[in-house]
This record gives sequence, C-alpha cells and structure tokens, in this order.
Amino acid sequence: MTFFRSATEVADGIRRGALSSRELTGQLLARIDATDLNAVVVTDREPALEAATAADRSTATGPLHGVPITVKEAFDVAGLPTTWGEPAFAGHRADRDAVVVERLRAAGAIVVGKTNAHHMLADFGQTANPVYGRTLNPWDRTRTPGGSSGGAAAALAAGLSFLDYGSDLAGSIRIPAAYCGVYGLKPTAGTVPLQGFQPPGATVALSREFPSAVGPLARSAADLRLALGLTAARPLKPSRRDRLAGFRAGVVLDDPACPVTGEVGEALSDAVDALARAGVDVREGWPDGVDPAGQGEAFGFQVELFFAHGDLPGADEQERRRLAYTAAWERYFRDVDVFLCPAVFTTAFRDLGDRYADQGFWIAQASLPGLPAVSAPAGGTLPVGLQVIGPAHEDGTAITFAELAAAVVGGFAAPGE
Repeated sequence: MTFFRSATEVADGIRRGALSSRELTGQLLARIDATDLNAVVVTDREPALEAATAADRSTATGPLHGVPITVKEAFDVAGLPTTWGEPAFAGHRADRDAVVVERLRAAGAIVVGKTNAHHMLADFGQTANPVYGRTLNPWDRTRTPGGSSGGAAAALAAGLSFLDYGSDLAGSIRIPAAYCGVYGLKPTAGTVPLQGFQPPGATVALSREFPSAVGPLARSAADLRLALGLTAARPLKPSRRDRLAGFRAGVVLDDPACPVTGEVGEALSDAVDALARAGVDVREGWPDGVDPAGQGEAFGFQVELFFAHGDLPGADEQERRRLAYTAAWERYFRDVDVFLCPAVFTTAFRDLGDRYADQGFWIAQASLPGLPAVSAPAGGTLPVGLQVIGPAHEDGTAITFAELAAAVVGGFAAPGE
C-alpha cells in the first residue's frame, strides 16, 4: 500500500512519473483528516497542495522531490504554530523555517503538517498537552505511543506521513519509535543544527550540543540515512561494513538494574540469534569500564543540569564521570562495530506504575556518551525496539547495520499486518 512505502521509494516513484505528488499529498491529507489518532495536529493544506502541483510540473530531481512529510510541532515552520503544547504560546506563528525544515524543503520535501509532542517535550512515556490533547498508538489505541515525539512515530506507523523529524533528549525519538514499530535515530551529539528548535520567545536556539539532539523517524533505515545526510552539519562517515557477515556486535539484552519484560526479551533474543546465523560476530557483555546503572544515574543528573540552565552541586564530579564513560565507549568501539541492547524494557503500555522512570535506563547508555543510536523494529505482537548504538560520529555504521538487519529480523510492518 502506497501510504506505507518508504520516503525513498515514493521519491523514486514521483521522479519516474509513476506517482503524482499532488494526488498523493491530497490523499494523505484526507487520510490525516479521517484518523482518530491525534498524531498530525497542524496541517498546511493549500500551500502543500500548491507545492505538490509544482513538483509534478518540475523537472527537478531532489532526493525527496514531491514527498509529503511532517515535522515535530516544536520545530518552526513558517506560518504555522509553534507552541510546544503550552497554552501561553497558542497564538504564536513562526516567521521562518527551522534549519532542518529549510534543508528538507531544499531537497524537494513538502511539509504537509506538524506532529504532536508532549507538553514542553517533558515526558518520554506519553504525548499529551493542553493545546492539542493526547496522541494514541495505532497498534492499540488504549496504549501510549511514547513521548515526546509520539505524534511523529504514530503518524509514520499509521501511514500519515512518509518522514518526520523529532528530538531526543531522554529517548524522545527512540522510545516512541520502539512503541510504534518504526525507525528512529538519535544522531551523534552536535550533528544536526538546532536553530529553529526552541520555545516561542527564546532569544537563542538550544545550543548545548550535549545531551539534546534532533533526528529523523521513518519506516526504513535507508530513509534515516537520507534524512540525516540532508540535514547534518557535516558529511557523514561511511559505514565500517556493508554486509551483515563480519559485523562485530556487542550485545546485552537484559540487566538486573532494568529487567526487560518477557515479550521484549523473547523478541530481541530471537533477533540476535537470527543475526548470528547471518554471520554477525556476536560478543556478549557490557564494555569494560561501563557500569550501566551508574551510567543511567549519571545521565539523569545531566538531564537535570540541562533543564537547570546553570550549575548544580556536584556538576564537576558528574562531568568527570561522563568523560570516563565516554572514554570507555571509545575504547570499546576500536574492536566492536555496534552495540545492541533494548531501546526500552517494555512494549507500549497502558500503565507502567512504579516502573515509569525505568524507560530512561536503556536509552541512557547511548545518551550519556553522546553516541548515535537507532531504534529498529524487531518483531513482537506489539512492536519491540532493538537499539543499535554506534561509535561517535559514525552514525552511518549504526544506520547500515539496522538496514541490513531488517532482512533477517524484519523491518517495519503496518499495524495489523
């Protein structure tokens, strides 16, 4: 079905004349209108249709030529609301595009609307706010899509967009991607410019390279590579390998500090077994010098420091801890290409109770050292996310592994398939 194709496939179809951007954009907007997920909360209908008509008439061949996409509500899109879900900002309209949006448009993409985010992006487990309301998970409307980029992940899973761009401070790309069964990338810290990604009234963009990052969500790993290449501030390094056989993969699928549920454990164990049969060199265990519980605790402090906009007691000691863990990962990746672990310990939930905060444990392992990490679908009755962590500034290695793994693990599947 066309609505569940990758952005790369759709761009190719439009370039060949097999698909009409105008028809596809109109159908996508109608599909958005008909859904009850509350995933796409702002549309730019007439400008999008005009741009799609122009794309059909144009001979341009940009990588995303004529492809309808969405972006997280927190990114500025000229003429559209940027509220971060806060009622005090409900009347704000952006006067220019964020850098990410500028670059996607320059590649031919058509921004049809914006996807819902949690209030002030302040929750990784749900997407709800007083301006737009709550987003539902297309796999089961009684469950969460995750947060804060839950609208993006839900829209992609439901066939309401062909590509989205989100943000990830504490798993806000990877957790929704895992819960909704799509791909999500937190790039290496500092890879993608943050200009145009800030609350209304902020005098400067969020500029601290660590720990916040912005990155793409998609239905294929190839789309992640394309979107990152278009928006990154520097050229991407090529992948270390181009075949599964020979990839050296560290693996930890469970930990006493954050035990995974049975469904997550079973799906990820099956996935790693399939990867080993495909020739992946599987190496079990945490890197030397990495204490996962300590790293999770240290990352929690860094998130507090980020929101404090200043110093907190113990900041110097915590910075030494962060640098020590970062050095341990750097040593580890001299002999290992990727590290595989859960994106989150559970599938999409209705109520996690006392374990709500545990959603941050597994994502902290990449976030504290600022490493690139892909959440990739790995099967399950409800989607299970496999987190592929790569070496710093080698986002292409993590993306390529996730892309190749789809052949044996299974990639995106539409809800109900």
